[in-house]
Amino acid sequence: MLRSMTGFGRATESFPNRNITVEMRCVNHRFLECSVRIPRTYAFLEDEIKGTVQKSVSRGKLEISVLIENTGSDEEKIEPNTAVAAGYLRAIRTIEEELELQPSPISAIALSRFPDVFRVTAAEIDEEEIAREVLRVTEKAVEAFLNMRETEGGKLKEDLSGRLDSIEALLGRIENLASGFLGRYTEKLYTRMKQVLEATDIDDARILTEAALYADKSAIDEETVRLHSHIAQFRSMLESGEPVGRKLDFLVQEMNRETNTIGSKSSELEITGCVVDIKAEIEKIREQIQNVE
Repeated sequence: MLRSMTGFGRATESFPNRNITVEMRCVNHRFLECSVRIPRTYAFLEDEIKGTVQKSVSRGKLEISVLIENTGSDEEKIEPNTAVAAGYLRAIRTIEEELELQPSPISAIALSRFPDVFRVTAAEIDEEEIAREVLRVTEKAVEAFLNMRETEGGKLKEDLSGRLDSIEALLGRIENLASGFLGRYTEKLYTRMKQVLEATDIDDARILTEAALYADKSAIDEETVRLHSHIAQFRSMLESGEPVGRKLDFLVQEMNRETNTIGSKSSELEITGCVVDIKAEIEKIREQIQNVE
């Protein structure tokens, strides 16, 4: 199945202690460039996420976003620092005594407003558990991403196949025109020489020899055969389940080269017109395969 290089995939799943969302976005790029945005606490997962994605994606500029929302009660531990609180309380009583102030009631809430009265510690992270969960959601996001790529790839394949049909029809027209070239050129050469030499006898054998030599220089059989072969290879690649973007790019260059050679060898306006139309189709194909993985 042909795959487009652009695409989007998203997956969300809830686990006992967290909700995880993974999003993937990709645009055209000659090679695979993968970046991962993930909370710093879980940065150790970046390489594993890239490894999971790279098993299924070979080209494109890919951005992966990972959102981890902790829902467990043990996300952070908050403990009272009673030694610090007692120190604040003693300091307050000392101020009251030295300044001869009336003792005032001091609540726990009032003490809690002072710095460091509570110790806040992050909960321990089970890296293996989190890795399993994140990679599981990542695989689902990759699946959604690939489904979108294949859908877009199907549309690309349909359009590319239609353009190949157009090129083959034009190539058939060129072959038909080329098949009668020798006869037309011989007749044209004979008429021209008769006008130049007026009534002088014309050596028919010489005319045929000159025409044959010119026809040999203008022969495009090899180019048309190779162009047919390239089109057949192109169709085969469209049916391949492997990434074929780079191969198609090379094949388009070869198709363009053969078409240019046909145009340079032919002096007939009809063939030249067909060559121009083929080149237009090849250029459209070149633009489209930039989006093929």
